[in-house]
Amino acid sequence: MNTLIPNMPDTDQKRIVIIGGGFGGLKLARKLAKYNLQVVLIDKNNYHQFQPLLYQVASSGLEPSSIAFPLRKVFQKRSNVHVRMAKLEEIHPEKHEITTSIGMLTYDYLILATGVSTNYFGMEQVKEYSIPMKSISEAIYLRNYILKNYETALNQTDPQQTGAYMTVAVVGGGPTGVELAGALAEMKRYILPKDYPELDFSLMNVYLFEASDRLLNGMSTKASVKAEQYLKDLGVKVFLRTAVKDYDGKTIVLSEDRKLLSRTLVWAAGVSGKIIPGIPTEAIARANRIQVDEFNRIKGLTDVFAVGDLCYLQTIDYPSGHPQVAQVAIQQAGLLAKNIQRMEKGESLKPFHYTDRGSMATVGRNLAVADLPGLKIQGFMAWVLWLFVHLMSLVGIKNRFMTFINWVWNYLTFDQSLRLLIKPKIKKEKTIPSSS
Repeated sequence: MNTLIPNMPDTDQKRIVIIGGGFGGLKLARKLAKYNLQVVLIDKNNYHQFQPLLYQVASSGLEPSSIAFPLRKVFQKRSNVHVRMAKLEEIHPEKHEITTSIGMLTYDYLILATGVSTNYFGMEQVKEYSIPMKSISEAIYLRNYILKNYETALNQTDPQQTGAYMTVAVVGGGPTGVELAGALAEMKRYILPKDYPELDFSLMNVYLFEASDRLLNGMSTKASVKAEQYLKDLGVKVFLRTAVKDYDGKTIVLSEDRKLLSRTLVWAAGVSGKIIPGIPTEAIARANRIQVDEFNRIKGLTDVFAVGDLCYLQTIDYPSGHPQVAQVAIQQAGLLAKNIQRMEKGESLKPFHYTDRGSMATVGRNLAVADLPGLKIQGFMAWVLWLFVHLMSLVGIKNRFMTFINWVWNYLTFDQSLRLLIKPKIKKEKTIPSSS
């Protein structure tokens, strides 16, 4: 496509193009919007999503709208910010230009904040039949898929097949896998038996597979051990040092060729960046992350930067790159906004230094682990802290209020009221004749 993006205002302001409206992209756009700059925010969706709570959408704990916020609403009072729904297709660094799915656009500074996608490590059949959970649409799909399987289980006469439809397997022992497995175990204990009294819930299993020797590798050993204990107390069958080798939609093939039956396999085992045409080959690091310098500038390029999960910055403290968590993206974006202003003024740039404010993961009701600077806590206090931090991190007062109400209701009633099997209508596309 050689046309320019339509209706993009001409201005004497420098144009900052940000690709991605996640934690890093949104933080950067908010900061830059205060300056005399034209900010163009491009994302494939028209909303920001709060990824740490996707598992609650998948387990019917929250409405999708509670963890999403329209990007345009964020910038309603900022006339210098322009939001476009599009996908980045190619970068032309020599022209200071990008190609998107809706046209071409020039830039003075380009920032990539696209995040990463699910990594299946080359297992095509696993990719085809498992369910990832990196977006709201995938979380909704998983919720529908689980509920549909329970409706199907009601119509089975073979106990083995009934159990296969009821069982859910989660691959990946990071925060997403641990939190989802805990939520599913609580659904088995408190919720699903009330919805499906005809089913024998001794046939339902919740599996969690982790290829390494412990859960929550990014946290302390104490947190890892405690999280594993909490999961087992909830009835989750935890398999460490166990890799999934294949999956055909019915049978999970594990290390040493062990096999288990499950109609639902959730893949939360790894992430990978997407190679973008125009990025120098020498800048591509492992898992397709992009190498940047201490100013988040992409290796081999001048006015192109990357922040968040996509970028790979090696330091003495982080020789394998920074952890792919929201705080890294937010801190990088905040510093980059200031550094862009310094570049405009001809001042020297400040290098990025990550301040680790701690890590948390929740397993279930009153059960969580938290590694804070100088303090490690588990149980109820960690759970309350997890709730507060995540609630205050949501974008929008209404989202915080609705999420709080849902959490209070779920806590008091041991129930969730969002188990709706809503199937999107698929309408056959018709060719509409163009006007003459």
